[in-house]
Amino acid sequence: MRFFSRSSYSLKKSKTILRQAYHIYLRKKQKLPDELSAEILKTLSALQQEILSKNTVTAANLAKQLETLCEFHLKKSTFDQLKDLVFALIFALGVAILIRQMWFEFYEIPSGSMRPTLKEQDRLVVSKTDFGINMPLHPKHLYFDPKLVQRSGIAIFTGENMDIRDVDTMYFYIFPGKKQYVKRIIGKPGDILYFYGGEIYAIDQMGNNVSHELQLPQLNLIEHIPFIDFDRKITMPETPVNGIYSPIYIYQMNEAIAKLYTTAQNQVRGEMLNPSQIHYADAPKIEEYSDLWGFKNYGMSRLLTKEQVKFLTDQDPSTMEEGILYLEIKHHPSILSAKLIRDEYGRLRPSMGLSTSIIPLQEHHLRTILANMYTARFEVTNGFAYRWGLNPQLATKNMFLPHLPNIPNGCYEFYYGKASKVKWQGITEQLPPTHPLYTYDPQRVQLLYNIGIEFDTRFAPQTKNQRLNPARYTYFRNGELYLLGAPILTQEDPTLLEFLKREEARKLASNPQNPYLPFADAGSPLKEDGVIDIDFIRQYGILVPPKMYLVLGDNHAMSADSREFGFVPESNLRGGPDFIFWPPGPRWGYPNQPEYPWVNFPRAIIWLAAFACIGTGTLYWRSRNHLPLKGLK
Repeated sequence: MRFFSRSSYSLKKSKTILRQAYHIYLRKKQKLPDELSAEILKTLSALQQEILSKNTVTAANLAKQLETLCEFHLKKSTFDQLKDLVFALIFALGVAILIRQMWFEFYEIPSGSMRPTLKEQDRLVVSKTDFGINMPLHPKHLYFDPKLVQRSGIAIFTGENMDIRDVDTMYFYIFPGKKQYVKRIIGKPGDILYFYGGEIYAIDQMGNNVSHELQLPQLNLIEHIPFIDFDRKITMPETPVNGIYSPIYIYQMNEAIAKLYTTAQNQVRGEMLNPSQIHYADAPKIEEYSDLWGFKNYGMSRLLTKEQVKFLTDQDPSTMEEGILYLEIKHHPSILSAKLIRDEYGRLRPSMGLSTSIIPLQEHHLRTILANMYTARFEVTNGFAYRWGLNPQLATKNMFLPHLPNIPNGCYEFYYGKASKVKWQGITEQLPPTHPLYTYDPQRVQLLYNIGIEFDTRFAPQTKNQRLNPARYTYFRNGELYLLGAPILTQEDPTLLEFLKREEARKLASNPQNPYLPFADAGSPLKEDGVIDIDFIRQYGILVPPKMYLVLGDNHAMSADSREFGFVPESNLRGGPDFIFWPPGPRWGYPNQPEYPWVNFPRAIIWLAAFACIGTGTLYWRSRNHLPLKGLK
C-alpha cells in the first residue's frame, strides 16, 4: 500500500486512504488480535463518517491515524507485494492479449511492401472484427463470414502454419509467436485470375466477371505482376548424378509448377505439372510455362549500355537504331527450350529458356523513366546508398553499396517520380526540383532503375546469364509499353514500331521446331465485344482453392506475398487496417481500400462484449469502493 505525503490531506486523499486501508484490512483481519481489529475498524468507520460529512480537517487527522496503524500492523509483506505485482501483470497481459487478438491493436509498418498505400513507419489502428471473431492465440475463428471479405481490401494475417521465412517473433518480449503481415486481398476462394497489363482479370466461382473489383479507379497507380522471378524458388537433389543436378522443380505461388530433367543422353526436357490448374473437365493441359496466369504478358527488364548489350546479350546493337541506353527485356520463360547452365554456385543443372529483346532508348525515354521513378526507401551516407532498415554500422561496411555522389547524407525515397526526404518517424518532405537527386544523367537513370530496389551492386549488369536481376518489370497495355507503372513507349512511338518490326522478323526467321515468341501485346482476355473470355480465364488463370485467399503487396517489387508463400488460409485472417494515424499528411485517415461497413455482426458482438465487461467492471468497482463502504457503520 502506498500512502500520500502527510504534509497535506485533501478530502480526496483521505477517501483514497480509506479505500486502500479498508481492503487491506478485509484481507488481514482474520490474523489480527481482536482489540487491534476493533481499533482499526473504529478508525475506518470514523473516517468514513467525517468524509461523508465533508469535514476535511477532521478527516485528514483520522486519515493520518489510519495510515500510522496500517504502516505498523497492516503493512504488506514482500510476498504480498510480489503476489499483487504478478497478479496485476497477468491481468494486464490477459486483457492486452484479448484486446489485440479480438478487438483492435496498433500496428507499425516495418517494410515497403505496401507502398504507396502504407509506408515504412506508418502507424495504423487495426480492427480485428472486419471478417469475424478471432480465437485468441490460435489461427482459428469463433465466427467468420467470408462475405465480409472484399476483393482489393487490405487484410492482416498471421504467418502461423505457413511456409514463410523468418516468421517467428516475441510478443511483449515474453511470449513466442508468429509475425503478422499486411497485404491486399486479390483472390477469394473459387476465383480464377489472369494477369495482363499490370491489371488482373477475374471470374468468381459462379463464372461472374469480378475484374471491376480488382481494377478500382482509386487503385489505378498500383500494378500487379504475377511472379517475383521466373524461377524464384527451385528444389534440386543434394548430390549430382553424372555431374548434373537433376531433376529440378520450379515453384510459383509455393506450388511445384514445372519439372526439368535430363535424359540418359543428357538432353534437357521439361514437364508442366499443372497443380490446381485444371478448372473443368475438358480443359486441355498447359504445355508451356509462359502460358501460366499471363506470364507471357510480362518481362523482367534492366537498362544496359551499348557495350553491355554486346557482351551480356545475344543481340547485336548495330542492327538497330543508336540508343543512349538500351532496355533489355527477358520474357517468355520456356520449358520447351530448357538448357543446361552452370548457376552462381557452380552447379550444372537444367534451366528454363528465356527470350531476350532489346529496345534502344533516347533521351526523352530516359527522362520519362526518371519522371516516373520509384525506389525503395534508402539512406545515403558519405555518397553511398543502402536500403532503409539495415543496420547502419554493418551497411556502411558493405562493399556492394552503389555510389551516389553529390547527394547529401539523409534518408530518401522516390515514388511516381517525386523524390522525398524522410525525416523523424517517417515524416516525408518532397524535395525541390533543384535537388541533385533530380539531376538528369543517363548513368544516374541506369543506376536508379537497375538497383533502386535492392541498392546492391550485385544486381547491376555484370555477367551473361546472370541470376540476380533487378525487380523491374515491363508489359504491354493497350498497345503501349509500360515501365514503372507508366507508358514509356506509346503506340505511335517510332522506337516501339521499329522494335515490333524486329520482333516479328525474328519470329519469321526462327526455327519452326523452336519458334521465337516475340515480346508483343497479346491483348487482354476479352472477346471482340469486350466481354471477358471465361473459357480462356478458366484454362490459363490461377484458381484460388477453397478456404484460401490470394494476397499481393501493392509494391510488387518489394513484396514477399502469395507469389512466394502461396495462398493464405481463411483461418489466418485476423482483421484489417481501419485508420492511419501517423504520419500526418495526405494519407492520414482511412487507407486506400474499399470501405468496410462500420457495423457488422462480429463487430457488434465484440463491441457489446467490451462494453459489457467495462460496465460490469465499473459496477464491481463501485460496489467495492463507493461510500459508504459495506461493513462500515
